[in-house]
Amino acid sequence: MFFDLPLPEIEETEIGMLHFMMSRAVFIYTFGCQMNVHDSEKMLGILSQEGYERAESAEDADLIIFNTCAIREKAEQKFYSQLGRAKALKRKQRDVKIAVAGCVAQESKAKIFARAPHVDFIIGPQNVHMIGDLVAGRNRASLTDDNRELASLDVASSRQSRIKAWVSVMYGCNNFCSYCIVPYTRGREVSRPSSSIVAEIRALAEEGYREVTLLGQNVNSYRSDLDFPQLLGRIDSLGVGRIRFVTSHPRDLSDELISAVAELPGVCEHIHLPIQSGSDRILSLMNRGYSYAQYLRKIEKIRQKMPEAGITADVIAGFPGETAQDHEATVRALREVEFDGIFAFQYSPRRGTKAAEMEGRVPDPEKSARLAEILKVQEEMTLRRNRALEGTIQEILIEGPSETDSSLLMGRTRSNKIVTIEDAGEAEGSVVSVRIERARLHSLAGARIDCEGLV
Repeated sequence: MFFDLPLPEIEETEIGMLHFMMSRAVFIYTFGCQMNVHDSEKMLGILSQEGYERAESAEDADLIIFNTCAIREKAEQKFYSQLGRAKALKRKQRDVKIAVAGCVAQESKAKIFARAPHVDFIIGPQNVHMIGDLVAGRNRASLTDDNRELASLDVASSRQSRIKAWVSVMYGCNNFCSYCIVPYTRGREVSRPSSSIVAEIRALAEEGYREVTLLGQNVNSYRSDLDFPQLLGRIDSLGVGRIRFVTSHPRDLSDELISAVAELPGVCEHIHLPIQSGSDRILSLMNRGYSYAQYLRKIEKIRQKMPEAGITADVIAGFPGETAQDHEATVRALREVEFDGIFAFQYSPRRGTKAAEMEGRVPDPEKSARLAEILKVQEEMTLRRNRALEGTIQEILIEGPSETDSSLLMGRTRSNKIVTIEDAGEAEGSVVSVRIERARLHSLAGARIDCEGLV
């Protein structure tokens, strides 16, 4: 949100660059998932055409944008905290403009204008392609129309990486899981024509990008002139190197898609498949559309076709009405499936969703205790999966220096495992074969092998 999304959630990021001379500068705070990060890239691409440079910090900016996420309460709280700090900045720099974008903007525009008079502009996620027109105006304004057109999917992006790119293939969601605000803030599903997607990825390949990640709230319900497995086949022929995608809904994960991942050489053997709960009763209350047994059959099919595949998931702890027995069913599911990793969260009510009105709220201390047990059990499973890779040969794509040790390089396996190796000067985007020497909880330590397979 990954990175249904909920796409896998990531920490708040700050996208910036130097403020040059007299040109206008923009700074974007991005909260939430990969979809939001890519929306920020789109806004930066549009604003660069309007004469904006990216600022190194909010203090250097003429325009500050908060690109918000409403899926998790924590991300929304962080946004309001940062927005409060921006009020003091605007007192010092009266000419600075402040915009709020994303899902909180779509859901709560009246509340934002009332609570934060220092906000100048509000723009919903379906209107990011109009950010240039909005900020060109002098008066306080908002754009949160339910836009069914594809303009927000098909705009130039100012990308953070020179080797990995996100590409939107569809927008919105039709599933209406009882806990999720996405269908209300991002609208119903709209798929981008395959010709537009192919053209964008072909250009990325020509520019030297080595990996693309296809984005959508539910990518396996993509439908245009092609279905999603057919789209993967078309993209695989473009020579970009590696292809990933997020997020898949278990109900819509077809045998054809599993076969495409297994058989297409460019598609990486990693599937993010949110489970949310191991209890059929809770899955029904969540309106997920599958049972645990049906979910488990999907996992078995993946591992039959691709024993080496990495499988990750999302889990919600303390959903309304969840009993101790329901929680235990989730813990048993973690042990049975043995995910490579999970994104686990305490349930937080989202206004306007069915779950927010449900009875049987789990007390916060109990939700915390259940989440802690889920994370502890998953750590055991992750370490077991990682240790099984010791001694194996893996192909990694170098992404740059390790964040924890600058003397090491960091790359990822096709199954999305982080591997560190000694820095021998390989450039970002290099593909290196390594032997896994040691498994850790969050990463693997590797050593290069030469062309004859010797260290």
